[in-house]
Amino acid sequence: MTSHFLYKCRDLIGSGRDRKPNALVQVAVIDPREQYLVSHACTEIVEGSRDPLFLTGVTFPPEYPASPETLVKLTVYDVRDKARDNSSFLGSATFSVSDLLRSKDDQLTLNLRSSDGVLAVGTVLVSRVNMGEMEEGDVDHITADVQQAQKCTLVCESSQATPNDKDNSPLTGAVFKNPVCKVYKFQTVDSKWMLVREQMEECTLSFSIPRQLLHLYIQEDMRRIQELRDLGELSPHWDNLRKEVIGRYGQVIAAYQETLAELNKITGPSFKPSCSKAQRYLEFIPINLHTQRMRVTCPRQTDAFYDVITVGAPAAHFQGFKGGGLQRLLSRHEAEKKSFSTAYQCIYYSPEHTAKAQEVLHSVGHLQPLISGLADQLLQAAQQHSMAGLREALKTLAGKTEQFVHALKDELVKSALLALHAAQPSYVTKNQNQTLPGHQGHSHQDHPSPSQRGQQGQSPPQNPGHSPGQPSATDSPVVVCNNVDGGSQTAPIREDGQTPLKRQDSIPCHKEYDEEEWDRVWADVAKSLNCVIAMVDKLQEQEPISNNQEQPIPKQVLADVITSHNPEGDWREQLCPLVVRLKECVAEVVVRARRAMTFVLLQEAACSIPQGLFLKQRRDVVFSQALAALACGFVMRLYAGMEDKGFLRQLHLVGLVAQFESLLSTYSEEIGMLEDMEVGISDLHRVAFKITQAKTDDPCDLQPVVIGRREHYTVEVPLPRLAFQMLPHEIKEGKALQVYPVLFNVGINEQQTIADRFGDISLQERINQRNFEILDSYYKSLSDKVPSECLPCFQTRTDLKDLLGTLGQNVVTKKRKNVEILWLAGTICRRLNGIRFTSCKSAKDRTSMSVTLEQCALLRDEHQLNKDYFIRALDCMRREGCRIENVQKNIKCRKYAFNMLQLMAFPKIYRPPEGTYGKVDS
Repeated sequence: MTSHFLYKCRDLIGSGRDRKPNALVQVAVIDPREQYLVSHACTEIVEGSRDPLFLTGVTFPPEYPASPETLVKLTVYDVRDKARDNSSFLGSATFSVSDLLRSKDDQLTLNLRSSDGVLAVGTVLVSRVNMGEMEEGDVDHITADVQQAQKCTLVCESSQATPNDKDNSPLTGAVFKNPVCKVYKFQTVDSKWMLVREQMEECTLSFSIPRQLLHLYIQEDMRRIQELRDLGELSPHWDNLRKEVIGRYGQVIAAYQETLAELNKITGPSFKPSCSKAQRYLEFIPINLHTQRMRVTCPRQTDAFYDVITVGAPAAHFQGFKGGGLQRLLSRHEAEKKSFSTAYQCIYYSPEHTAKAQEVLHSVGHLQPLISGLADQLLQAAQQHSMAGLREALKTLAGKTEQFVHALKDELVKSALLALHAAQPSYVTKNQNQTLPGHQGHSHQDHPSPSQRGQQGQSPPQNPGHSPGQPSATDSPVVVCNNVDGGSQTAPIREDGQTPLKRQDSIPCHKEYDEEEWDRVWADVAKSLNCVIAMVDKLQEQEPISNNQEQPIPKQVLADVITSHNPEGDWREQLCPLVVRLKECVAEVVVRARRAMTFVLLQEAACSIPQGLFLKQRRDVVFSQALAALACGFVMRLYAGMEDKGFLRQLHLVGLVAQFESLLSTYSEEIGMLEDMEVGISDLHRVAFKITQAKTDDPCDLQPVVIGRREHYTVEVPLPRLAFQMLPHEIKEGKALQVYPVLFNVGINEQQTIADRFGDISLQERINQRNFEILDSYYKSLSDKVPSECLPCFQTRTDLKDLLGTLGQNVVTKKRKNVEILWLAGTICRRLNGIRFTSCKSAKDRTSMSVTLEQCALLRDEHQLNKDYFIRALDCMRREGCRIENVQKNIKCRKYAFNMLQLMAFPKIYRPPEGTYGKVDS
């Protein structure tokens, strides 16, 4: 059982006759078996009092090796200089845990003795507090004889929560580790007491998500290399470019494999400390990722929970920021690519075209095996003479085939095929007299054809849209299949009297390229599907059972029916040639489309060497950090909302907003960090979540899994069977759950002062304005689809629409260090059931100031914290709460990395208490 001890002293005798001491109690444990002293904890300093009430208590968690026979030694010091830790000994006392457990009212009064054990220098009162019991007056015995000014706060610290706390369930224990807990009792405006507990934890996803991403990055790049090799024979110019691109990919793969091998060796804490942010092998790991939960318990009220994820700014700290961050580097590179495309004699493809090529590659690779499997299911249903099964399989097959055809309905595929043809040896143009732009006499080089000239530096023309699965107006009309006896449709004769290439022919490289061939090949998929549909319709007409209701039929009768009503053979024999034809058409389209899109990506990569792959690596690093933080926040929010039906409804109908608060300045290298962070957070829109049922309740089976590719990832979150069964049907069916990331930044340090007065803050203004628009759009979508009853209730009744209006006004207002933007964005996020993140460079110092401020503001606004004690509660959390423990974990020192000059530039409410900051390595 967790034991919480509180202390206060009486009648202390200071080192000077008239001087009142600045008292501090140090707690040490004497193991009765080993007989050695171990320092355990200490209280805060209470200045200028002979009867100090210490706001900080000490906790012995269940796993601590303490027994009833364990001795606890209390030593009281008079601290003369907090900055230099200059103190003098006042007195000490010792008691056993069993003495306290047997005492009346769980209290002991001990005499403090001088170092020689002769003089009494005062007394110390030790009280044991049972957390989780909230009755009015339960602390009266502690504060009855203390001055009213001291009667404001009681603090305990713990490494484990109370026994009835769901935070320590096996579900959370699988992902969240090493909890640190601090417990306070604060007085409200009506002189009642509330219990407040902070709990900070590490997250296993800090390392598991980057490891999985690295594995996926390696697999994706290896597939890309194979696709480049599968392009076949290319002219010397393009073959050399291909070899160079493959070589660059190989270097990236080798670097990622080396990093992954190093990460797999790491054991120990589940977070990367801030002092390691520039280590090469840890660059994919988020900095100082922790969860923090504040739980508030008031008499006769339901407990309230407030969560925040703290993480260092997702940025490429190892690579540095000499040239800026991703946002600036990508913009500059995109402009340079156009000139590179001329130098490398490539077609310039915009980022949209590149993304489309990657999307087509993924679509055809994903849909082809699905179509093949569904076609086999159709034949199986035919073999079983199950018309219902036949119809069901056909419906699914038709849907996936139409999706396949629609994915290829883009002029980019057609133009890329022509470009690929031109890059092959012995290329012969249709018009030998026509000179292509930039040809320069090299017949083996790749140049735009006449139909591609307009693409140089601009998007290709888009084909007019039409419904999935239907050919465009320029295609041959869909043929109604009359050859249902298994024969395949004869290829139509072209208007010029020529017969088009057979499907088994590859793209010609020794004769003129037929630009219309792709349209026919592409449309043949839909035609083949129509043949299958026509055959199934014919089989249904031959079905002998009325109303298509299937009944058990004896085998002999069934054989007679087949013989008499299907003279052309059984169903499978009639469908098989058409299904095989469909699969062949799909396979041929896949081969052509894959080669065409791979050639687009080859040109894009060739124009980008070497800067493009460097930027891809940087983007991979930043995204890895951002995704690890997002997955951590999503899992925490999901676990907290498992019993909230309104939240679960919102989750699958609309999704969640993930609000990132950043305190980076727009000056010096932090501009680069912010530019990295902006791209990394924006890239999270490519992520969806899916809830799955875990194989077992073992913690290993409850770890989230990442699947997908750079263009789109899905994070699968497994839940135990009983928890999974509680979810709405839509979520259990595997519906993709969306997350809408938004980023708001306001710099608060001395560098931001310089930027405000002499620099450029347009980056911050643009980020805040753009993300406000995203947040406002999300709110409108939420309002249309989810009733307001699904959202959480707050004491502050300000309408969400009004809060958004105020935020909108603030983001366009020219005001230095307008931290109200952050406060409003955080409030709106909580009102929208969102996920809250707070970041600075290392999530250690400025982040700690922001988190503690938000917690005290929530206590004031939602739980009536007495306003006279707001600053004292704030100082207490900053001095002895979870955030100073976070500092200790990161740099092995209990000092925030601020100096007095820096703090003069901070908004006052973001300044730490005296004695808690100094010059340290962070």
